[in-house]
Amino acid sequence: MQIAQRPGVLVQPQTRLTDDAVRMIDGVSRDLLQDPGLWCYNAEAAELLQRAGARAEPAGDCLRLHLPPSLVDRALETAPTRVVLGAREPENRLILDAHEPRVRFGTGSETNVWLDVDFQGDQPRFTRRPGSIPRLADSAHLAEHLEHLDFFIRNVNLCDPQITETNKDVNQFFTSLNHIRKHVQAGLTSLDALPDVLRLGRIVAGGEQAFRENPLLSFITCVIKSPLQVVDDTAAKLLAISRHRVPVVVSSCPMGGATGPFDEFGMVAQINAEILAGVVLNQLAAPGAPVLYGAVPVRTRLDNFNDMYAAPEVIHYSHDCAQLARFYGLPCYSSAGVADAEVPGIQAAAEKMFTLLAVPAAGAQYIHYAFGLLERTNTFCPEQAILDNAHLDLVKRTYAPAPCETAGRDALLAQIREVMATPEKTYMYHVPLPSRDPVYVRFPLEDDSAGALAAAHRQYHEVRELPRQQLPADVQRDIRRQVPGILDIHSPVNPGEAS
Repeated sequence: MQIAQRPGVLVQPQTRLTDDAVRMIDGVSRDLLQDPGLWCYNAEAAELLQRAGARAEPAGDCLRLHLPPSLVDRALETAPTRVVLGAREPENRLILDAHEPRVRFGTGSETNVWLDVDFQGDQPRFTRRPGSIPRLADSAHLAEHLEHLDFFIRNVNLCDPQITETNKDVNQFFTSLNHIRKHVQAGLTSLDALPDVLRLGRIVAGGEQAFRENPLLSFITCVIKSPLQVVDDTAAKLLAISRHRVPVVVSSCPMGGATGPFDEFGMVAQINAEILAGVVLNQLAAPGAPVLYGAVPVRTRLDNFNDMYAAPEVIHYSHDCAQLARFYGLPCYSSAGVADAEVPGIQAAAEKMFTLLAVPAAGAQYIHYAFGLLERTNTFCPEQAILDNAHLDLVKRTYAPAPCETAGRDALLAQIREVMATPEKTYMYHVPLPSRDPVYVRFPLEDDSAGALAAAHRQYHEVRELPRQQLPADVQRDIRRQVPGILDIHSPVNPGEAS
């Protein structure tokens, strides 16, 4: 039986690496895991790896572990090639198949800055606001109504005075799930919060079995600090999440030229080794647990040492990693759509479209960062997210399959013969009307006075007035009764408020 899911866009993957190059990078990555190996700061992870055959030696305040290639082989044998990410609305679930290059797009990062846009006459005014629960709720509500957004990764950090390390996780997951019916994903601030977050997910899904079949939330873990260091607290989170068999991303994000080699070969070999190490830990903890190959490589800007997302090298790294993930049979988590620019405008649009057009061509199944991010990944702007939704309309049309089908052959011949029999010899009478072809309406977003940004601003306020797709009242009551720490500040914020 075919399972309903969001369609995404199915591409014909473009490749940069030859088969020989893929095998060479695989070999180099395995060599790196043997020598120099991993600097492991988590005792449980070190014990698991040693029991599985890794050789250990003291390295100051940690252990240096040398992983044999057989460890990688065993992990790849048990890691599933197909991962299901559920959703409150079943039609919004995602089936990520490593061998099917069906691309989906979503939000990402955890920005501290919310960029408000207002207009004085036809000139935009930008105001930086702190992240908060109400702003995260607004972001999730907006994401619910962006038709090209397929999943929601919490994209606004919770800076409310009432937020602590103890209650942050339950509030970010509750706020997200309460305002969007698509898949929800986030990192985990505190390992102690994991049981409460999972209890929240089970209540929303309708019970333990329903949650297993429809895991409507999942996690991101950056278990390896580049280069080649296993982080103590993140490794503990990865092991615990894996044992619950909840989908998890093993994410690695070295900066080419700083925490990773600058050249493409070295950078891709290192990030591949780091991700494979995370997959090994995931599978040692729970063979068969769902895991995503999380490649988020960036390039170092050498004049100020910031990370760069809109550089050609980033596209090269991302393409290679998507090809390696497919080689291993692992669904790929990738990134595109980040602007180095601080505000919406021509620079932001150019930087975003550069990667939004290029990265999907590699066939990564799950592309985050694609909505609203500015100033690298430090700022979220809702108007920019609306502009990005329009950008992705064009991207999906660019990668739409060619409509050369036998069923259309006779109609094609009839149309051309009909046109050639007329004095005008024009196809204008056969072009779809704008009402039937939404590209004419949705993009470019236009406004008579101030351009696309003003139109996006108007659309954002229209979306804010739409009914919120919140959880049923009885479900919310169950959550508040069974999950400690949920705060009562989940109403939307009014634009311009300084809170």
